[in-house]
Order: sequence, then structure tokens, then C-alpha cells
Amino acid sequence: MPAFDLPPAGLERHRPDVAEPADFDAFWKRTLEEAAGAGDVLLSAGPVENGLRLTETWDVTFRGFAGDPVRGWFSRPAGTAAGAAEPLPAVVEFAGYGRGRGLPHERLTWVNAGYAHLLMDNRGQGDQYGCGGDTPDPHAGAPGGPGPAARGLLDPHDYHYRRLITDAVRAVDAVRALPGVDASRVAAVGNSQGGGVALAVAGLVPDLAAVLVTAPFLCGIRRALDLTDASLYGEISAYLAVHRGAEEAAHRTLAYVEGISFARRAQAPAHFGVGLRDTVCPPSGAYAAYNRYAELTGGQEEKVLHAYPFNGHEGGDAVHVRRQLDWLGRVLGA
Repeated sequence: MPAFDLPPAGLERHRPDVAEPADFDAFWKRTLEEAAGAGDVLLSAGPVENGLRLTETWDVTFRGFAGDPVRGWFSRPAGTAAGAAEPLPAVVEFAGYGRGRGLPHERLTWVNAGYAHLLMDNRGQGDQYGCGGDTPDPHAGAPGGPGPAARGLLDPHDYHYRRLITDAVRAVDAVRALPGVDASRVAAVGNSQGGGVALAVAGLVPDLAAVLVTAPFLCGIRRALDLTDASLYGEISAYLAVHRGAEEAAHRTLAYVEGISFARRAQAPAHFGVGLRDTVCPPSGAYAAYNRYAELTGGQEEKVLHAYPFNGHEGGDAVHVRRQLDWLGRVLGA
């Protein structure tokens, strides 16, 4: 697929205005306070047999949105349990759209690099690819499409991503509560939907140590809906094609989860990756978030973006992962 978004020079200058709701900050402050008020973040954490000799894994359950139980896999290099070594820096990873946490041996890059690693399950997802998920979404009954991207689309309080982003912020709280983790060195990582969620975490957790975002969903949403009907944006478009006249309500809801707004409020060092032929999450969204990153805080020590001109949603793939490993190791001193 040839490039279909702005040319490279246009992407580098792309700093669109976003229509932020007047109560954007109050909305998220209220939401996160309600989640935190549900009780201690950790519900359980127990070791599991993962079939691996060099990695130890725990099955973790923590309180997410509205205190709902959210599952995750917490892994550490074998022999680095609490008390056996210095606390480890941690990576909290958020999975892509339609994927659950799968099996504990699936995601090993970060733990093999020496980090404690928490992979959060996606509530109400896990049925499209991978090896499934274990976290239901008990609040999925509001009007909206059958897919998570359109669930509760007509009201920001009902929207699926309000719940998923809240879960993600609580996942950072959860990993900091686990033994042997250096709470001052926690990074958020994700691709596609996971990238959009990681960016939201960076905007909502002021003391995050780093964020790594690749091909992020939920960035430049209005433009993306005009450019592509692929995957996640296609689900929103398909819902609006049936529910004519619901556009205003939908755009109002989506403004509360706009990645550019979260990026403006972030301050952690940031690493971005984008394929310039990405028709799933158009590259202009990633560039907009990158170009406006930390503009309200001025707090990031550094930010870097790697663009892959001939790649689509896969971006730089393993080449990019190696760049992430090198960058995060330097930023966290790991």
C-alpha cells in the first residue's frame, strides 16, 4: 500500500489543534479517584508454572476501573525475587486491539532484557487473535457497536476506553506494589491500541519514568476517521453509518480519549515509532502526538521518533524493538 497520509515534511510539521472538552482534566481526575477509592490495588499474585527455566511468572489480579478485577502476567528473570537482588526497573505492557494477555510464555522480550514485566489483560477483549484473555467487562451494556472500539460510544462515561485506560493507570500502581520492583523506574509500553493506552498513561501518571509508543491508536481521531475504514476506526465508522446523526455525541466522547490531549500533558521521556504506510492507525496521528508531546508540562528529558517509510502497521518490527531496548536501557540506567 503506498503512502496515503501527509508527505514526510508535512508530518514533521503536523501540530493540529484538538477540541478538548472543558472538563477533560476533571473527568479523568474523578474517574481515577473513584478507581483508587475501591480499595488496595492488588487483589492477588501467585506463582504459576510457565515451562521456562530462566523466567518466573506470577498470575496477578488487580483492581481496575470501578474496582473490577483485572488480570495480568507478572514476570521476572529467574533468581531475582524480592530480597535476592536489587529492585528491578519495570515495564508495563498494554496489548493490541482484540488481544488478551494470552499465555505467560508469549511476551518475553522485556523480561529477557532484565526488567520486571507486567502484561495487562484487555477487559472485554481477547477473542480476535492470540491465545485469549481472562478479564470480562461487566460494564459493556451501554449503546454502541459490538466491538470494543464502539462500545458506549455515545457517552464518555460509558465508553470502553474510559475503563481500559483506567485499568492501565491502575496497572502502573499494581506493578509498583509488587515485590522487588523499583517504583521510581516504571515504563509504559504498547503498540497500536496498546500504544494509545500507553500514551494515555503517560498523560495521567506524572511520575512515569518513560513511555514507548508504536503506531498508536486514538491519536488524531477525527482525521483518522476521514482517512481509513480499517480495523478500529472502521468499527466506529460502521456504527455511525447505521446510527446517522450520532456523530456529534460520538465525537464528544472520543475527545475524552484523544491521544494528542494526553500527549500534551505527559512529561516522561518518550520513544515513538511509526510506519508511514500505516492504514490502520494513520501516521499523522502519531506525529501529532509526538509534535505536541509535553507542551503543557515541558517536563520530558527527551523524545525521539523513528519513522519507517516503506512499512505499514508493523512499523519497524524487530528493528524497532532493538531500538526500544537500547533507548530504554539508557534512559532507565538498566
